[in-house]
Amino acid sequence: MFFGTDGIRGRAGSDITPQLAYRLGFAVAQVLSAVAFVGYDTRESSLELSRAVMAGLRDGGATAINLGVIATPAVAVIAEERGGVGVIVSASHNPWEDNGLKVLGFGGGKLDQATETAVSNALEVAPSHDGPFADVPVDESGAEDYATRLISLFSPDALSSLHIVVDCANGAGGRSAPSVLGALGARVTVLHNEPTGRNINDQCGSTHPQSLVAAVTELGADLGIALDGDADRLIAVDADGIVRDGDDLLAIFATDFAQRGVALPGVVLTTMSNWGVRRALEAQGLDVVETDVGDRHVLFAMEERGWPLGGEQSGHLIFADYSPTGDGLLTGLLLADLVARRGPLHLLADGSWHRVPQRLVNLPKDLYDDDATRILLDDELDRFSLGVDDVRIIIRPSGTEPVVRVMIEADNAELVESFCEKLLRLHTPASHH
Repeated sequence: MFFGTDGIRGRAGSDITPQLAYRLGFAVAQVLSAVAFVGYDTRESSLELSRAVMAGLRDGGATAINLGVIATPAVAVIAEERGGVGVIVSASHNPWEDNGLKVLGFGGGKLDQATETAVSNALEVAPSHDGPFADVPVDESGAEDYATRLISLFSPDALSSLHIVVDCANGAGGRSAPSVLGALGARVTVLHNEPTGRNINDQCGSTHPQSLVAAVTELGADLGIALDGDADRLIAVDADGIVRDGDDLLAIFATDFAQRGVALPGVVLTTMSNWGVRRALEAQGLDVVETDVGDRHVLFAMEERGWPLGGEQSGHLIFADYSPTGDGLLTGLLLADLVARRGPLHLLADGSWHRVPQRLVNLPKDLYDDDATRILLDDELDRFSLGVDDVRIIIRPSGTEPVVRVMIEADNAELVESFCEKLLRLHTPASHH
């Protein structure tokens, strides 16, 4: 199986090669035999990989439409509007040296397991091609249609009361985000929208919001929003400079749905979502379903139940009534509209829920010892005289990076800090000399 949590991802040039991209295109054509819309991000390696994908699609018998540098959710929207599948060349929030290949099913949704397996099997036997791969003219109307669709969801001056700082992560979202925010009347300050091929996600975007925090507080802006490299997720910063993650946003949106009378039987979260969100949602009488990490799991759980809202702490939010997939810019627009209607983000967030102390530690996969971690946790629980009911710990290998993620949360903040500090000492290279 080639596919991880979200497509195929690895180091560009060694793991993710034009030859692999060609073979994937060929496999997608064989299995899905539809028009395929291809988009890519601003990484140095993305253009050549996209050309290889399109050559594979054509040789496999499909029609390939080049959407150029474009946000992942835009490819999903175009596949939905025009009827086709999508292939995206991007490693999302990873550094520039990495890249990835992601396939969207017919209509822009995630591939179900059976189709993903079929594509993976076809990829195993797909022919090779060493290139060179020809340039394909870009269909500029894709990005325009995507922007038009987002703008159409709001009244023309919906954001005219707001000063918004947008961090484009030197990624694919920079193409649409500033203009769409501006078209809805916002006063916009743009950060990190000068991609060089090597600066995507580099100390910017949703994984590094420090410069966004600084800009929002210095400029006295109403709201800051940070996309990641392919613009499918969003992290926000309130007017006080406090970072607001996907958990904050889910709690706020669920409250707003209720206040507006939008039918919301329940919300889909992942196992990494803070306990506090679950408590707040259940206190509102909502059902909560927890899935494994990965927006595809969230999406499938939402589809199964017909629920309109779900998401991840990382800022992948899915609004099923508006988009077939997680969309960072859409989330940012809906959030800005909510702030314009209901007031400052910090009041909305603090009024919606209470965060339980939680920490996530990333440990090198090759140094991680599961048994030692569990012994350490037992020791700490004894030390604080806590039952396991008061603590939640989740240990999972990352699907996108060579690390093991250990997440702990408890009402006792001291336990959380103590456990994490000891865990880091146990599992970092310094302690292995």
